[in-house]
Amino acid sequence: LLHKGINMIHEMRLKARPFEQIATGCKTVELRLNDPKRQKIAVGDTILFQRMDDMNQVLAVQVVALHTFASFGELYKAIPLDKCGYSPAELSDASPEDMLQYYTTEEEGKWGVLAIEIEVKCLSAQWGLNN
Repeated sequence: LLHKGINMIHEMRLKARPFEQIATGCKTVELRLNDPKRQKIAVGDTILFQRMDDMNQVLAVQVVALHTFASFGELYKAIPLDKCGYSPAELSDASPEDMLQYYTTEEEGKWGVLAIEIEVKCLSAQWGLNN
């Protein structure tokens, strides 16, 4: 149940590279399906990212903006990809098809996609999600 004015906390997992990119401020936009779990996210909410290869590492970020699109193709035309985790050397080859390693075209078509603009609040190697 969502209450107006109450910020929610959401939990997600990240591979090591995007986790580090967010922690260092290089990546400020996280790309996801706009599935039911992500539809609950609102500006002002906190996302706790767990690093998949070391679940004790947790990164807390605040959601500063949300952008929904019908497809990653639309998203890739509208959102600066250097904010999405692509290095300058990777930008020329960046493609919406890169997201197929995470999501199927069927999932993309069913839910649409979401660009979550974030800023880092806290990085903790000790803080587990159950504490």
